[in-house]
Amino acid sequence: MNAECLLAHYEQIADSPDAIARLRRFILDLAVRGKLVPQEPGDETAQELLNRIAKEKARLVKAGEFREPSSFVRIDRKALPFTPASHWVWARLIEIARPSYGFAFASGKFNSAKRGMPLIRIRDISNTDAEAYFEGDYDPAYLVTAGDYLVGMDGDFNLRRWRGIDGLLNQRVMRINGWRCGVDPEFVRLPLQFILDHLHGQTSLTTVKHLSAKQVNGIEIPLPPLAEQRRIVAKVDELMGLCDRLATARARREGLRDRLAAASLARLSTPDPDTFQADARFALDALPALTTRPDQIKALRQTILNLAVRGKLVPQELNDEPAKELLNRIFALPWTKKRKPSDLAPDNDALADAFPLPGGWEWASVDALVRPNETVTYGILKPEWVSDGVPTVRVTEMKTGIIDVSSLPKCDPKRAAKFQKTTLAPGDLLVSKDGTIGKTAFVPPELAGGNITQHMLRFPICDLVNSQYVRLTIDAPFCQAWLSGETKGVALQGVNVGDFRRMPIPLPPLAEQHRIIAKVDTLMALCDRLEANLTGTAATRRRLLDALLAEALAPAEDRELEAAE
Repeated sequence: MNAECLLAHYEQIADSPDAIARLRRFILDLAVRGKLVPQEPGDETAQELLNRIAKEKARLVKAGEFREPSSFVRIDRKALPFTPASHWVWARLIEIARPSYGFAFASGKFNSAKRGMPLIRIRDISNTDAEAYFEGDYDPAYLVTAGDYLVGMDGDFNLRRWRGIDGLLNQRVMRINGWRCGVDPEFVRLPLQFILDHLHGQTSLTTVKHLSAKQVNGIEIPLPPLAEQRRIVAKVDELMGLCDRLATARARREGLRDRLAAASLARLSTPDPDTFQADARFALDALPALTTRPDQIKALRQTILNLAVRGKLVPQELNDEPAKELLNRIFALPWTKKRKPSDLAPDNDALADAFPLPGGWEWASVDALVRPNETVTYGILKPEWVSDGVPTVRVTEMKTGIIDVSSLPKCDPKRAAKFQKTTLAPGDLLVSKDGTIGKTAFVPPELAGGNITQHMLRFPICDLVNSQYVRLTIDAPFCQAWLSGETKGVALQGVNVGDFRRMPIPLPPLAEQHRIIAKVDTLMALCDRLEANLTGTAATRRRLLDALLAEALAPAEDRELEAAE
């Protein structure tokens, strides 16, 4: 494989989010299989290398510098995620290098003032310094120097070459040094990381995986001739450098796309009346180019909602009944307790920074839009869960705008009876008030008679307004930002129910509410199609990438053989 080959095909794989990561993995995979560089007839054979390793081992045993481990875990070569070239040989790690293990230094002598020696813990092996230092006496056998290879023995079993200052080897960190003649440590690290990953996958399903010395004693490394090891290392370095350049190019391109998308959506969100039509036309024409990632489509959805609640999505009609008259009709509905419009005014502080409304629109509070003789309130405090009771919705059941009714918990009916105000009716709007704030969903018919927890609000919307529009406004950026600004509490952030009742809702005429919902439905369907296309395109790019990598990374003689066939 060469740089020119990949660069020629780069545009075909560039937009796949995981293209570079998969390319890196594929390079390493070919490296440990012996498929990255050609064999050279003049190389010393791997068997000769193995004989030299055996002689060196015998010398070390005689000198008392090597002792066979008392126990080890044998690793099945056939179970490894790669098969090396047939002319390679296997050698145990402990025969070609010297693994050693860290020490449990006294924590009472740790400090963060950089006094003493850096203490290299698992979290530090990818760095050049340590967070903690050890101030005290130490055995020089635990001294780590630049060039040593370190492995975290808990967690992910990552292998890293230490490039930092001298430090101390802490417990649960393995050091590998003392490399024998005939091996290139930069080559050995390639199959060794694959083997460590394999061992990681084989360990028991615990919260934290642990690597044992017995497992290390059983590790075998596939070795080609030394000259081939060095060619592989050089080729890997070359190709990883190419990957770095490809990643930089992709990041630059994605940055440009992000800025263009953000600028286009910003011009729609805060439109100039004189250029809005042209800006909207440009954004729609550029959608395929601007929405190549799920987060970009999410931003597009938010822009659609933002335009909807600002009256920028559909035209206003002079013949529509103004929202002020709609509010008067709502206020005239029969209530047991008389309500004054002045008592139902929205939060004035919020309106000070609000956007201007189109003609015929009005600001209304949430409390002004509830059904007669009902109110917005939270649900059951400290519900008592039973196997057969009242289905009760929690925040966790609010998923992607709908309520997951498949596994609702049940509250004791006697406890639920004390919270009659939040007994659910079909079409009620539920809003999460704690934790993940501002999630919304309508109550489906099968939940009639159910209830909610204290972390939810029930919003019984008046029949004179379009409930879908009311929900849309709460989902839109303006109300979501208002809810975030109204969070209270420390342990669990939440919205006070009284504050929520005062939340301002931009209310258009009823006929325009219907038009807005129809337009939003159309545009959200477009977003759905864009997301579906992303999924399909990603799968296609993945298949193309597989084919490209297989072709581009195949050794030259393999391609010539295929052509001859």
